[in-house]
Amino acid sequence: MENGTDLTTIGLLLFDGAEELDFVGPFEVFTMANEVAHEDGQGEVFDVQLISQKGGTVRCAKGMVVETPHSIREITRLDVICIPGGRGTREQIENQSLLEWVASVAPACRWVTSVCTGAFILSAAGLTAGKKMTTHWAAFDEFADLGLEGDLQAGPRYVRDGNLVTAAGVSAGIDMALWLTGQLLSPEMARATQKAMEYDPAPPYGADV
Repeated sequence: MENGTDLTTIGLLLFDGAEELDFVGPFEVFTMANEVAHEDGQGEVFDVQLISQKGGTVRCAKGMVVETPHSIREITRLDVICIPGGRGTREQIENQSLLEWVASVAPACRWVTSVCTGAFILSAAGLTAGKKMTTHWAAFDEFADLGLEGDLQAGPRYVRDGNLVTAAGVSAGIDMALWLTGQLLSPEMARATQKAMEYDPAPPYGADV
């Protein structure tokens, strides 16, 4: 827990080309849990931090522009790290200073997590060798072609191996974040958060093609 507080510190690592819902979904879950806690007479339970390599503005995959208050130089410890996917991950797996930071903060984290191809960054940082994991269904072959290490599991929306939790993509990150809320707080708090979000997926069209 950062800065000697009782808050669980959650860092969402952003970069140019990050897929918006990959981080906005978990951000909504964790910040909604704070609102639920407030309504229940508690203080905040999560300190949710938006982090990028240098801080400042990040332009995401679909054009959303996000201001990140924190740079990686400022953050030396997290309870949870969450790395989104998106086309920008391909550049980041060659970014040694970013990978070194991820590798340096991960050992002290209670949970090391990713959404979609954020798993590429975790793997490039040396955190997934021999671990069961997942990523977006369309990225399995690319993961192997890049020589990244990890035991990819097809089918599950998210996969846990020890303290490593990887989500398949986009909306699966919401599922993972709700599960993490249950682990960090309680299943009851996760259910209350899910209800407050009115998260009850019922897509109008089936995805089987």
